[in-house]
Amino acid sequence: MAIGVWISLFAYFALMIAIGIYAMRRSTSSSEDYMLGGRALSPKVAALSAGASDMSGWLLLGLPGALYVSGLASAWIGIGLFVGAFFNWVLVAPRLREQTVHYGNAITIPSFLANRFPTQALSLRTVSAIVIVIFFAVYTASGLVAGGKLFESAFAGIFNFGGLSDYAVGIVITLGVVLAYTVVGGFLAVSMTDFVQGCIMMLALVIMPAVVLFGEGGGGFAQASQTLNEVDPNLLSWTEGLTFIGWLSAVTWGLGYFGQPHIIVRFMAIRTLKDVPIARNIGMGWMGISLIGAISLGIFGRAYAVRNGLDVADPETIFIILSDLLFHPLITGFLYAALLAAVMSTISSQLLVSSSSLTEDFYRLFLRKEATDRECVNVGRVCVVAVGLVAAVIASDPDSQVLALVSNAWAGFGAAFGPLIILSLMWSRTNGAGAIAGMVAGAATVIVWISLGWNGEFMGGPGVYEIIPGFLAAFIAIVAVSLATEDAGEYQHIHR
Repeated sequence: MAIGVWISLFAYFALMIAIGIYAMRRSTSSSEDYMLGGRALSPKVAALSAGASDMSGWLLLGLPGALYVSGLASAWIGIGLFVGAFFNWVLVAPRLREQTVHYGNAITIPSFLANRFPTQALSLRTVSAIVIVIFFAVYTASGLVAGGKLFESAFAGIFNFGGLSDYAVGIVITLGVVLAYTVVGGFLAVSMTDFVQGCIMMLALVIMPAVVLFGEGGGGFAQASQTLNEVDPNLLSWTEGLTFIGWLSAVTWGLGYFGQPHIIVRFMAIRTLKDVPIARNIGMGWMGISLIGAISLGIFGRAYAVRNGLDVADPETIFIILSDLLFHPLITGFLYAALLAAVMSTISSQLLVSSSSLTEDFYRLFLRKEATDRECVNVGRVCVVAVGLVAAVIASDPDSQVLALVSNAWAGFGAAFGPLIILSLMWSRTNGAGAIAGMVAGAATVIVWISLGWNGEFMGGPGVYEIIPGFLAAFIAIVAVSLATEDAGEYQHIHR
């Protein structure tokens, strides 16, 4: 492995840890500081933090891999996500920023729901915290799988620690660096590193497709199109071979945005309500550029691989293969850092949200009601490590697919929290009984749907993405139970 790669990677690791130390000195004196950055994120940091924590390793591995195999038909996932993210910024962000302060200055999603629906406060905090920890363990595992795949593909045979495979070493190093800056610096460290990581990711997704198309062995758009048509004309079709159910399953990924705790918690931390539109514009611009880059990488990376006879055993590693093949070692190291940035930005956010729920909604609620802020910060640090270790166990299978793990966790959160967040913010008649019913119905439907394999095959036809039945079940349950039970007057009007 060229020394230039190591220089870039170690510079990246050092920068992340330095940011963690800086954040520790600025924002770990209280629970609100450690878990929400004191609600003081600037628009640009909030925007890129939300985007980087959202996209994860699937942006550089899972999505390009899907495009590599299926062609432009898989791009509907990205389109659905873009639309969903836009409406999340428009509908949820300003209301959540305002109402989490209004309802008892809540610093976690479970605590907001408990304050919003006091008649079911204990049940809501408990159930929502359980859902967060379970699905985040799986979601975090997907990021560790991406880190493991990077080390397995890029550093094959270099590491030999106690008989561990390159894949296992990748998981250990990825998790170790994330834990270092997350445990030390809390939410501010996570958000600031997300900002840096988001910039690195976007730059990598501009550079890579451009070099693949116009660098040596590329041939430009015309040559790439010709090559893809020779392989399979359907690769350049947005609809050929795509059923309605397949299209619907792809675009409904966007529904998941409304219920992702690690994304919407950024809305709670934005400095002021007036900053939300600015953050939205920055965030959507970043997302548009990054998605176009990932889609281009997958589709044109296939053309490059075919024209140049590359052996791509795992399509999800096309970014890694091209990084090593096409660039100077210093740039290759930078591109590897971009992949690690995508992975780490999401892992750190998920670990912190899980830790916040375990600390605020279990420890402080059931074990130590009188716990001090300093004690809760320290307990939160322990919980970050614990959830990370559980995720590492789940990720230990080297045959795991990044996109599959992400899709399951994304659907779980989207169904359990999405309809509830929307209705709790926008429909005053929503009550505690309906909130509990919707959360349980959404999460249970997703779990059952996956267990029965209906996301792979449904009634003899193509599978239906589990977020669709889960989201519908939760929405219907909230409305039906809220209307069927007494309005307890839990909604508080905000006087501006």
